[in-house]
Amino acid sequence: MSFQAYLDNIEEKTGKTPREFVALANGRGYNAPGTKAGVIIDWLKTDYDLGRGHAMALVHVIKSGTAQSDKTGGLWLDGKATKPVDWVAR
Repeated sequence: MSFQAYLDNIEEKTGKTPREFVALANGRGYNAPGTKAGVIIDWLKTDYDLGRGHAMALVHVIKSGTAQSDKTGGLWLDGKATKPVDWVAR
């Protein structure tokens, strides 16, 4: 399964896009440099019933920030429905 597929599956399960999860995490202060992955994983498990693999995909996006994905086009964070037909993960 590709990294993008993990993010798409998270959206299917929770109804939230990766960018929405980044905003929620930032609101909780989880984007702070010292925040441990386990804290974010526990939150995602408790509130959204996400397993470790899917949670770790979001940890990466939360810790990396959306600017890197926006700049490189490496991940689509705005939801499957808004993905351009010709978009390909890099």
